[in-house]
Amino acid sequence: MSRTKNHPGRSAVTVTAACALAGLAACGTVGEAGQGDGGRTSGSGGFTVGLLLPDTHTARWATADKPLIMKKVKSLCPDCRVTHAYASANVATQQQQIESMIADGAKVLILDPVDDKALRSSITRARDAHVPVVSYDRLAEGPISAYSGYDSEEIGRIQAEELLKAMGPKARGGQIVMMNGDPTDPNTRDLKKGALSVLNGKVKIARSYYTAEWIPENAFRNMSAAIAELGPEGIDGVLSANDGLAGGAVTALKAAGIRPLPPVTGQDADLPAVRRIVKGEQYVTVYKSFEAEANAAAEMAVALGRGEKLDTIATDRVSNDTSKEIPAVLGPLVPVTVDTIKDTVVKSGLYTVSQICTPTVEAACRKAGLTE
Repeated sequence: MSRTKNHPGRSAVTVTAACALAGLAACGTVGEAGQGDGGRTSGSGGFTVGLLLPDTHTARWATADKPLIMKKVKSLCPDCRVTHAYASANVATQQQQIESMIADGAKVLILDPVDDKALRSSITRARDAHVPVVSYDRLAEGPISAYSGYDSEEIGRIQAEELLKAMGPKARGGQIVMMNGDPTDPNTRDLKKGALSVLNGKVKIARSYYTAEWIPENAFRNMSAAIAELGPEGIDGVLSANDGLAGGAVTALKAAGIRPLPPVTGQDADLPAVRRIVKGEQYVTVYKSFEAEANAAAEMAVALGRGEKLDTIATDRVSNDTSKEIPAVLGPLVPVTVDTIKDTVVKSGLYTVSQICTPTVEAACRKAGLTE
């Protein structure tokens, strides 16, 4: 299992807010190329950065990560270009995309792997072709050159601690449902490990599910099954691995007529999740600065493309099956509840109050002190 370890330089991670949602489309227009348009660009120092993302049903890849990475690469290397591809959550598709980008002349790859283990041979192929790979958000196995992401075990611990806090007296002997992510995602394993390190011996994990491809509809089905098996009174909390799965779980709980809703966790600070938190339908999300993660990946990719060392960029180290000293940038983690929305996602500039407080959320926003 891949594990992370922090070095003292972690404080050097750039903590910046993600682009406001209204501006993300403009971020993606600079230096963009289709998957088949790879190759070197003209101009001094220009080269192609290949960006490989796992799917399109997770909103952040298209709305945040891709445009942010493209914008940062362009600011660091005006003559560089980014060619991107989505893998539709299919390993074979992503393997083909990697091969295509290498053949088309990409000088460096930023890879968010569909499956960290299954792509090892493709990463080895990239290394043999002298194309360094920056593993992004999910730590891949194989000879990667760098990693930009987060400590997923710590996210799991934060989620579990917040869930126990929300459960109050019910945390002693109560029953919870664990809604884990896709079993092929290394983050899923580390999230679960971190959560269990807190939960074991404190609550009963009545049901635990893996959610294929992180699809919310699959979480809805799993949650519906848990409700049928445990009964509407048999669920005191839901440890959900991310906000998309939390949305599926909450929809199932509401459809079953469960009131009040048990506390539900998440991560990513998706806008719908923040609104659910305002309305009391989700207790917490873990905010991760997509901009900090994207910027670090872009900086490392451009440096590697230029043949430069990463010492001043990557002050952390992580380990996988190949190396215990992979240069890394591990981003900051912040839990967000209804009481901290204004001081976290609003203060950082991720969302404005008007974006959160649509007419259907207006009354809840007033109660939460976000509006007057």
